[in-house]
Amino acid sequence: MNEIRPLSANERIKSASNFLRGTIAEGLTIPETGAIADDDQQLTKFHGIYLQDDRDLRAERGRQRMEKAFIFMARMRVPSGVLTPAQYLAADKMARERGNATLRFTTRQTIQFHGIVKSNLRPLIQGLHAEMLDTIAACGDVNRNVCAAVVPWLRTGHAAVTKLAEDIANHLLPKSRAWHEIWIGEERVAGGVEEDEPIYGRTYMPRKFKIGVALPPHNDVDAFAQDLSFVAIEKRGKIVGYDVIAGGGMGMTHGEPETYPRAGSVIGFCKPEHAVEVAEKVVTMQRDHGDRSNRKQARLKYTIDRMGLDAFIAGVNERLSVKLEKAKGFTFASTGDRLGWAQDDTGLHHITLFVENGRIGGKAGDGLREIAALNVGRFIITANQNLALADIPAKQKSKIAALLKEYGLDGKPKGLRRNAVACVALPTCGLALAESERYLPSLVTKLEAELDAVGLAEDEITIRMTGCPNGCARPYMAEIGLVGRSPGLYNLYLGGAHDGTRLSKLHAIDVDDEAIVAALKPLFGAYATDRKKNESFGDFVIRAGIVARTVAGLDFHENLAPALTFWPEI
Repeated sequence: MNEIRPLSANERIKSASNFLRGTIAEGLTIPETGAIADDDQQLTKFHGIYLQDDRDLRAERGRQRMEKAFIFMARMRVPSGVLTPAQYLAADKMARERGNATLRFTTRQTIQFHGIVKSNLRPLIQGLHAEMLDTIAACGDVNRNVCAAVVPWLRTGHAAVTKLAEDIANHLLPKSRAWHEIWIGEERVAGGVEEDEPIYGRTYMPRKFKIGVALPPHNDVDAFAQDLSFVAIEKRGKIVGYDVIAGGGMGMTHGEPETYPRAGSVIGFCKPEHAVEVAEKVVTMQRDHGDRSNRKQARLKYTIDRMGLDAFIAGVNERLSVKLEKAKGFTFASTGDRLGWAQDDTGLHHITLFVENGRIGGKAGDGLREIAALNVGRFIITANQNLALADIPAKQKSKIAALLKEYGLDGKPKGLRRNAVACVALPTCGLALAESERYLPSLVTKLEAELDAVGLAEDEITIRMTGCPNGCARPYMAEIGLVGRSPGLYNLYLGGAHDGTRLSKLHAIDVDDEAIVAALKPLFGAYATDRKKNESFGDFVIRAGIVARTVAGLDFHENLAPALTFWPEI
């Protein structure tokens, strides 16, 4: 007999929310506090908004018995990361006028605004809406921003994966008009058709859901880290369909072994015209079978492990009009971005810029604003927190190149730094246990010195850091992963595959800055002298036995990497 367990508090909040409205509108009008009601704090996530506070100020304000310095984070919905120059300018303007004057490119190819006080929320969102931008479903228990490979110099393939990402995003967008009513002022039609969510239902998903679309050999979207990924299969230059991966996910909780990161499982192949339906049916499987009692067990990865992969695939196939075929197979090369200039077969130019940890402001912000004012091409955010300027006509290339140089946007970081990713963490994220964005650059500088000493300055090694175990920067897929445990202390993970097909292994617990460098220094030396031809750092530490393929007592639910290949010249 199946045990009937009580639903989580979030399920009650969603059920009673009147399709995500709650009392958000009323809470925005209360000037006595910078916060909103507890239940509304959960509902605003579905609108792309989190309540936070400046944790740098928390202790002092507490001593003075003042309310926390409440601020909000707002996240845009930008399927495949593509913005027009006008849209980029609108985002930049809102950051300067209504936020903390910086933009943050995220690992989901979108933009976050930080430091927004409550009275600035509506003006910011309305400023974005004026350029056809929104924050709908950028957070919350729904499908979030859909990622896609950023390879605009491969015009046909990039157009196809971008379109699929946009089609999936539009299809899975919540139908509730709550966002438009609360933030834009849309009036609800009295006596109209009763509202419905045909895909999600009244209580939406058990937890967040993430989708990516990859174009091999590029794995910039980290296909095995997503709840659901579509990997393009090309034949003679045409995408004939997509291998489908399900059940990836990074989040875990320290000290709770029943929570764990998981690399996704390949579940089949679908033709292009069926991909959106596959996305919907995987989502509805998770909607119907995900755990709504324990949110720590509510992601798709746990649903699959609880049901069994074969049963999950069978359930998806029962819902599909055309069943999944046997996977075709693919090979990835790297999870990194190809920085620098590239040209496509039509003569258009494209450049991918390195943006350390995705933070744009100051001089760099001035430069991008001036480039956007030229109204040329597209701005495309990457899943590695970088920015591609795409579709630049030849006659404009020299002018843009000069602006990039003038504003210091044409930097060429060394191998480790150009493969470094960090989450925001302190001072704004309420979940952060340790620093990340503010700390990783200085750590990389120290590690670069050790790499320089053994001749590895330009070697491509991925390093990722998060301030907590939720894994927003996907550290468990990195060759070097650092996960915050407490202020100044991290768990060190090693051995992820450079191509993003294998999870890393826990190597050391509670290491500080000095211990991290001390742990990695001899490994860099051994890698420099003992590696095989074309062997990545992650593969080397596995082969050399520095970390084992399995760790006693821990199940990492990994997919072993196929043979590693390297980037082709473009």
